[in-house]
Amino acid sequence: MKLQSILARCESVALDALVAEAELLTRVDRKYLLPSGAAEEILESASSRARVLEISRRREFGYDSVYFDTEDHVSYRLTAQRRRRRFKLRTRCYLDTGSAFLELKTKSGRGSTVKNRISYDPVDRMRVTDAGRAYLRPLLQAHGHDPLLVDRMRPSLVSQYRRATLLLPDGSRATIDTELRWSDAHGRTVALHDQVILESKSAGPPSLLDRALWRAGHRPSGISKFGVGSAALHPELPSNKWARTLRGPFSSSVITSKEPS
Repeated sequence: MKLQSILARCESVALDALVAEAELLTRVDRKYLLPSGAAEEILESASSRARVLEISRRREFGYDSVYFDTEDHVSYRLTAQRRRRRFKLRTRCYLDTGSAFLELKTKSGRGSTVKNRISYDPVDRMRVTDAGRAYLRPLLQAHGHDPLLVDRMRPSLVSQYRRATLLLPDGSRATIDTELRWSDAHGRTVALHDQVILESKSAGPPSLLDRALWRAGHRPSGISKFGVGSAALHPELPSNKWARTLRGPFSSSVITSKEPS
């Protein structure tokens, strides 16, 4: 059963209704990396009462996320070392709608993901503007980080994929990411062609999707697109947190480089 067929059978939900029912800017995220066939089996059983986000008759959307880090990879190292106070800074462009945001993702003291974001000009996706820095400094400080870190942040990784979003009957959301691809500032690229990232987003308790995955023997992988993409393209960085993923799905992937112009 192909993903598109599964999504086509779901009832649709508009973006404003999705946000009204499950905005979940503060939430618990659980991520699973699965082969495409296994992901489709899970979704076939879990999606019968789900609604799928639909905008302008589209149910899958292209995402382009640019992650920012310092030259010594402060943000990456905090993530790789599982520090309680860690953060990710990115711009996110929704390619099918033309909208974009500047986002700071942090962890609360209880392990929940907190996302703060503002609208952003897609033209500025590869940089942090003066207005962006002014927005980010107090947020970093409030989460225990040096607010001047933002002045050292540079584009470090681009993550591209296609995403569908489900609204489940228990009020949780689930995202389905396919066509996974990463590139860095040096033009190196790596892709996973037959893997899917399923992510549940709930206010805390396990969602319907989590329980379906657990019954099938799948457990959260802790995968981070920023973390695993950076580790795959920069083997000199510490990568213990994602060693199993790098030895597994990424082991057959090929890193390509741009030809010099």
